[in-house]
Amino acid sequence: MIAPWLIFLSFVMVMLALDLGVFHRKSHVVGFKESLAWSAVWITLGLSFSCLVYQGYDHHWWGLGSSVDAVDGMINNGKLAATKYLTGYVVEKSLSVDNIFVIAMIFSSLAVPPRYQHRVLFWGILGALALRGAMIGIGSALVTNFHWVLYLFGGFLILTALKMLVMKEKEEHPENNRLVKWIRKFLPVTREYHGQHFHVKAGSEASHEAAEPGLTAISDPVVDAAPKGKWLITPLMLALILVELTDLIFAVDSIPAIFAITADPFLVFTSNVFAILGLRSLYFALAGMIDKFHCLKPALALVLMLVGVKMLAAKWLKAWLGDSFNFTVLGLILLILAGGVVASLILTKKERPAT
Repeated sequence: MIAPWLIFLSFVMVMLALDLGVFHRKSHVVGFKESLAWSAVWITLGLSFSCLVYQGYDHHWWGLGSSVDAVDGMINNGKLAATKYLTGYVVEKSLSVDNIFVIAMIFSSLAVPPRYQHRVLFWGILGALALRGAMIGIGSALVTNFHWVLYLFGGFLILTALKMLVMKEKEEHPENNRLVKWIRKFLPVTREYHGQHFHVKAGSEASHEAAEPGLTAISDPVVDAAPKGKWLITPLMLALILVELTDLIFAVDSIPAIFAITADPFLVFTSNVFAILGLRSLYFALAGMIDKFHCLKPALALVLMLVGVKMLAAKWLKAWLGDSFNFTVLGLILLILAGGVVASLILTKKERPAT
């Protein structure tokens, strides 16, 4: 059973190496067309992987599909495994859109240069993958050994959905975040950006590097006052820390959501990974249009509520809808998200002043 994990992780590492080492080796501003192209690549890979899932579970490659899924008590054949994978992928992908809103606020508040935003997101994604892997491992063990945990997850998702629908968002700038204040209090943080560096050494060339190529380096009082050879972190590192913290917070919602669909760790992990891998390009594609999707937040809340209800009433839904109830849930999720996007576009069009 180790083989599929090694093959999948090797593929992910190769793709990430190509991403940063070849296609984005030089820092640059990621344009709309480039971000759309990369989004199409990652989405195509994520959807195409469902074909491998189908074949792997249908033919029991490396023992896939040989154990009972603790969520619904069924053995995952090819069709069922592919449906659960796609449902998990769509749920995680849709919830990651909510993450984009917060990341955009972080970058705006910390004035992160556009050409270095991809670098922050790349390393943030690596940290997110490790974090999700650990949380999925723990969650899978809990669901397998303590089935009643599913009801706690389901109730938590419904409460989260109600909170998203009822409570108004308060915009809190990252520089006012307690974590940022704590870091600035105990760790030396440069006042200015120093190129693409997350940390610099006082007196080195990097400590005198301008925030953007072609600009004259601005004197940084924090660096100037530091003893020569002392290491300092830059605001770019603060942005990375906040992005990681944001993913941790959102993972608390998304991990229980995926366990409403399946407890198979391979399906859970692969659907999460493909959803996260496309987050960077999706951010650059949607960052300039997030204000247009007013109805996306309620749609995401309805998705969480649907998944929570499915988790609480899985046995009843299975008896009512039959073995196709997972496919039905996938269809409802897609319908809700499509409705949110269409409603947002209609609302934006009505708000647009007549010319």
